[in-house]
Amino acid sequence: MNQKSNLLLGKIVSSDITQKLSSSIKDLKNKNIIPKLAAILVGDNPASKIYIKNKSKFFVKNGCESETFNFSSDSNQSEIISCIKQLNNDDSIHGILVQLPLPKSFDDSIILETITPKKDVDGFHPYNVGKLFSGNPQFIPCTPHGIIKILDYYKINTSGKNCVVIGRSNIVGKPMFALLSQKFETGNATVTMCHSRTNNLRHHTLNADIVVCAIGIPNFLKGNMIKKGSVIIDVGINRIVENSAKKSYKIVGDVDFESVINIASHLTPVPGGVGPMTIAMLLYNTVSSAKLNNT
Repeated sequence: MNQKSNLLLGKIVSSDITQKLSSSIKDLKNKNIIPKLAAILVGDNPASKIYIKNKSKFFVKNGCESETFNFSSDSNQSEIISCIKQLNNDDSIHGILVQLPLPKSFDDSIILETITPKKDVDGFHPYNVGKLFSGNPQFIPCTPHGIIKILDYYKINTSGKNCVVIGRSNIVGKPMFALLSQKFETGNATVTMCHSRTNNLRHHTLNADIVVCAIGIPNFLKGNMIKKGSVIIDVGINRIVENSAKKSYKIVGDVDFESVINIASHLTPVPGGVGPMTIAMLLYNTVSSAKLNNT
């Protein structure tokens, strides 16, 4: 089998989604509404700066707007909360996100809960988390939502399948568990959530039809941990040394690509797999918010 024939390419799905969103964006513009994202960046984390820059470029490229609000790491938490409250009341802003991780001196929960649920395009507010787990979501966290869109686009059947989610974060693991187990078209799976304290992880992954790996460890999931023909979703983005002498680096996922590619029936590559979907679903949520708040 040609190696590329079983790759699930998020960049293709992302293009399909943005193309479908273009008519909604055009309709909103005809009403003098331009979907706009407000991004809050705290500190000087280089990766966070790149993420925010890429999100802004993506929004502008697709006919929307993005504005970044920068705060130094020694800013007062109350300043950030005050900024969010102003954005909550600004009708020109349709989506608000706080780039994570925040510096350790800040309380993520307090800051994220300040965002009004109707502009919480990351889907992290307890209100939106509750809506998701009750089966009536408003805004779904972007990465898990993007994974569902990939499975849907490539017609990967999840109904009745055994799925393993490795990782229990609020950003990926928990919402992924909720989505796969819900009574949705791409759902109805029997889902096991595994994590760093799971005993005999290999036992679970060997019995899984679908594995979503979001553990944050480079090349963690090996070929001898999965069954033949399974579907593997790699959420990891890890920067590792490629050549120490030349000080060069490369990006790898949480899945050991070379040992898995000939065993899995389908696999998301890194880069080019889940990554492009996260930003596409952020746009999707922001456009949805613009429509929701202007009807």
